[in-house]
Amino acid sequence: MELPLGKCLSGVDHTGSMTQVTAFAPGRVEILGNHTDYNGGVVLSAALHLGITATGHRLDDGEIRLSSSGVRHERKIHRATGLKKTGEWIDYPLGVAEMLARAGAEAGGFEVSYESTLPAGAGLSSSAALEVATAVLLTRLYPFEISRMDLAKLCRRAENEFVGVNCGLLDQASSVFGKKDHLVYLDCRSESVDAAPFPSHLGLLIINSGVKHALTGGEYNERREQCFEAARCMGVVALRDATSAQLEAAEMPELAKRRARHVVGENERVLLAIDALRSGRAEALGPLMSASHRSSMENFENSTPELDLLVNLATAQPGCLGARLTGGGFGGAIVALVEVGAAESVRVAVEAAYVAQTKHKATGILCCAGDGALPAED
Repeated sequence: MELPLGKCLSGVDHTGSMTQVTAFAPGRVEILGNHTDYNGGVVLSAALHLGITATGHRLDDGEIRLSSSGVRHERKIHRATGLKKTGEWIDYPLGVAEMLARAGAEAGGFEVSYESTLPAGAGLSSSAALEVATAVLLTRLYPFEISRMDLAKLCRRAENEFVGVNCGLLDQASSVFGKKDHLVYLDCRSESVDAAPFPSHLGLLIINSGVKHALTGGEYNERREQCFEAARCMGVVALRDATSAQLEAAEMPELAKRRARHVVGENERVLLAIDALRSGRAEALGPLMSASHRSSMENFENSTPELDLLVNLATAQPGCLGARLTGGGFGGAIVALVEVGAAESVRVAVEAAYVAQTKHKATGILCCAGDGALPAED
């Protein structure tokens, strides 16, 4: 059952009369489907138990005040002057406020403070969690009915049109649609979401490389355009419509073919993973994840030496079934599929070997698949 956001949620009266409300949105870890979302493909991810909490209230003066536990001074923006991009973290919530206004929401003045349990720069989509937490909070302060999928799409538009990163729907949909003990299966073309069971004896060990992840530079948009070039060369609407055999037979620049080889292969790996999960063969995800990372190294070139080292160290440990970079790449974290009983020994061994070889400190945490910001009613 779809839960409209203008209804009474977490004790918040639908009139918005309470002075303070709180919203939580989780980060996400991408299991398979790297860079497939903006290519009309399929993705497998998990919402985490880590995320961003937004606490706020209305302001009658029409002012917007934003602060974070990591920022000493609050930022004040007068709506009368219009919302403009600042180049700072506040662009994400400002973008959400702008998109809500365009959608017809009242969204007057408000003050919000944010707290995060997500490690910065780890590629666990803190930006989408920030957007989703803001959107949920604002639609509680200023009641506005919107479906879960439309909320995810509104947050994506905030990042595309206001922040200026041409991301797909994966991060926002994962944060909204997460389901405890399940992975999120997103079809980016039909914009439909399903859940696949994730067994309790396996876990997701996320290991931060200590090398900051950032997609505000040109690498993400460059890869996106290379994928679109490959699709044009093949005469297909998107790489979702191509098979690996068709790609290899097509004529196009070698660089575009390598980029497309990664995306087409990722779509195929996601479908194999879904079949494995639904037939009780979750361990099969491990080799698929390792194959995904090899493709990131060789074809998409969005890995780093540090991420490659972490994957090699993790997969050498007993109890680790496979590993890959997660998120957009270019730094951040890896995710390893591990037997829960072996997770701690894998973490300790990888952290020790990594710091010895790189002098960077890696930080591992065993994560569980959790609920999204707006779990569906049963």
